[in-house]
Amino acid sequence: MSLSLENLPSGLWRASELAQGQGQVRATGFTELDRELPGGGWPVGALAELLPARAGIGELRLLLPALAALTRTGKPVVMIAPPHLPYAPALAGAGLDLRHLVIVHAPPQSGVASPQAADDLWAAEQALKSASCGAVLAWLPQARSDQLRRLQLAAAGGDALAWIVRQPQALASSSPAPLRLALEPAPGSGLLIHFHKRRGPARSMPLRLDLPAHHPKLGSPRPGTALSLDSGGLHALLDCTALTLAHPRNLPAGLAA
Repeated sequence: MSLSLENLPSGLWRASELAQGQGQVRATGFTELDRELPGGGWPVGALAELLPARAGIGELRLLLPALAALTRTGKPVVMIAPPHLPYAPALAGAGLDLRHLVIVHAPPQSGVASPQAADDLWAAEQALKSASCGAVLAWLPQARSDQLRRLQLAAAGGDALAWIVRQPQALASSSPAPLRLALEPAPGSGLLIHFHKRRGPARSMPLRLDLPAHHPKLGSPRPGTALSLDSGGLHALLDCTALTLAHPRNLPAGLAA
């Protein structure tokens, strides 16, 4: 007996529509983005891969609403190997409870990249396996598909949000992550999101989001602090690569690990 698409059981997913009910999600904090994600938010217990055109274009601010919501419930948020130490006052101003933020950064080894990368992968896997984290955000530019598969398995065993940040060149290789988003800066405080992989219909046009600019309570960095913003101006403040004030000795106790 043949069945038409219209007569298929309701529990079966159709490629022409976004998957619903396939797992728990958490709202992104951006209604437009929630509408484009399966289930209506960031997937829980699954990898989401972010591929920014370059570091500091807004990838962290994209995640801040979800991260802040988790820390307000007391759930630890773990950041692993960020390319530049996040600016703690900006995170606090965006609503993160810094008492529940842990930054893991393996000390660089002179002239050797692979051992540090292995440490970062190990830290990400252990954080996901711990079942105690609300979210794990790891910068893993050198991760291979087989290593990401291990992280996907670790994520599937828990209820944490899991984001892996890689370089856009990684799009040329396969990935076990069910969600892959390439990010590009847009004029003003904008961010263009390209949906390279999601469980649902293809989206040929990028989604533009207007991200919040720097928090009004922050004011300007104190005198003497080096600050070099790119052409995006304050668009890059939360992710800015030259905010040297964010040094481990200046962070609140318990923020860095």
